[in-house]
Parts: sequence; structure tokens; C-alpha cells
Amino acid sequence: MTKAVLSALIRPLVEPRLPEWVEPHWFMSKEQALEMAPEAEIGWFDLNEKEPMVEIAKAASNLKWLNSIYAGLDFMPLQLLKERGVVVTNGVGINAITIAEYVVMLMLAHAKGYRDVVRAQARKEWLLDSPGKRELAGERVLLLGLGAIGQLIKTRLEAFDMKVVPVRRSGADGALKPGEWRERLSDFDWVVLAVPSTEETRGMIGAMELARMRPNGVLVNIARGDVVEQDALVEALKEKKIEAALLDVTDPEPLHEDHPLWELENAQVTMHLSGRAQTKMFQRSADRFIENLGRWHAGEPVEPRLDLDLGY
Repeated sequence: MTKAVLSALIRPLVEPRLPEWVEPHWFMSKEQALEMAPEAEIGWFDLNEKEPMVEIAKAASNLKWLNSIYAGLDFMPLQLLKERGVVVTNGVGINAITIAEYVVMLMLAHAKGYRDVVRAQARKEWLLDSPGKRELAGERVLLLGLGAIGQLIKTRLEAFDMKVVPVRRSGADGALKPGEWRERLSDFDWVVLAVPSTEETRGMIGAMELARMRPNGVLVNIARGDVVEQDALVEALKEKKIEAALLDVTDPEPLHEDHPLWELENAQVTMHLSGRAQTKMFQRSADRFIENLGRWHAGEPVEPRLDLDLGY
């Protein structure tokens, strides 16, 4: 029997489908997980808070495979897991559909001034003209990040007749190479960030990059807050160097009450809700986990597998 330590939150979706060779142990709290962790060969240690997940992973000295619903696991002790030879699967793609839809929503809401329409309704004011005049069709989008989420963003924006130019290492199919996009920022109306948080991407959008964007340029960030230098962004928005920033993620999270992003009219903050705007996340994760159990038992690769060196 293979001992698996799993969150009780996923139990109703997983337990009836577990193969006979798995011996499940369900935890309801950090304390229970820490007690069970040393014997776990398979672990699904997800909690709402990240620090306890790190503690549990460190305590799981016999762990062979760590599974998570989180796509970004840069907060976990990846080097330790690598030294122990642990295979890690993450939640890449689980929320890709809803996040891609969220990007379209944010862009349309900004282009049509929908926030002002909602405010007018609250005031019972009948507007005689649209507060937003922008059309997505024909505008150019620089897409940084072409993973599961980025690919879905690309196809959805192209359906609106937008010209989407991604960044990829090969530069194939009209894409820009990693060393080329900064010089081309002024070519684009929108810059969409869908990259993981790594040493390479943290702070990739700073004062220099913002200064190179068009005055009507809009920054859309559904990646991680730390890929943008927050102080530089606030300054650019205050001075109206760019038209707007549509931010599902910020640095820090949550924003403190007096953070300037709350008050800036050309900033929209959606509180990291894009991945939560759906009801199928746990079902998709459970289905993937059960499929991976079959692969694991057969000695086949589980997926999607996290690269412990790259962090994604």
C-alpha cells in the first residue's frame, strides 16, 4: 500500500475513485497534516495559507510525489524537494479558461468604459453617450507568456480581430524573441502579462518598460504582482504615461487600505479573483489527480510536472 496524505476538502471528489493500492489519510488542519506528513509517499498539502504548506512539505521526509492545485509554487521549498527527489505536479491549466475569459472581460470593460456605466446606474443617471469609445478590433497586443493561459488568451483575443504577438524563445510564427520585445513596446496598444514568477520575470516591467509604452497603452497583469515594479507603475499611472493598468494581481496582496492603486482612476484592481470566477476548479483537479495515480502506478510520467530548477 502507498500512503497518501490528502486534504479533506477534496475527499468527496477523490475517495470513491481511489485505487486499492492507495492508503488515504485525510487532514482537516495544519496540525493534522504535520502529524501525518512524515509517512506520506504521495502528498496533496494545499491550504489557503502558504506558510503552513511549506512546513508540511518540509516535514514530509518520505515524500515521492507532491501534487497541488496551485499553478505557482515558487513559495515552496523547491530546492529541498529537488534534493529529496520529489516529483511535483501543479495546477497549470486548471484555471486557464476562466483566467483567459477574465482578461477579455477586463479589456472590454476598459475599452467601453463599463465601470462608469455601472456607476451611472447606481446613481440612476441615464447616460446619453458611451464613456468608452475604444474598439478591440484591429488593436495590437503584446502577449508575454504563452503557456496554458497565454494560449487561450491569444485565441480569444484573435476572435475579436486583434493582432496578438507573443514572445517565445524561438521567435517562430511571428513571435518576438525574449531579447526583442522591450524595443518594440511602442508598437502595441495592450501589453498582457501571463508569465510565471521566476528570477527572470520578477520586475520585468519597470520604469523603462512603462516609459516605452504608448500613451494609450494598457497594461494587463494576470500573472503575479511581482513581475511589475509596483512603485514605477503607480508613478506612470499618476503621470498618465500610459492609459491604464488592469490588475488582477498586485504586490503585495492584499493591498493595504491606503495603497494608491485603490484611488487611481486609471487602475482597476480585481483582487486576484480571475482563477476563482468558476466552479469547476476542484473537479478538474480531482480528475487530473486520479488520472495521474494511474500513470504513477504504471511507472509512467505524471503531468503537468513542475521543473524544480525553473520554478514552473
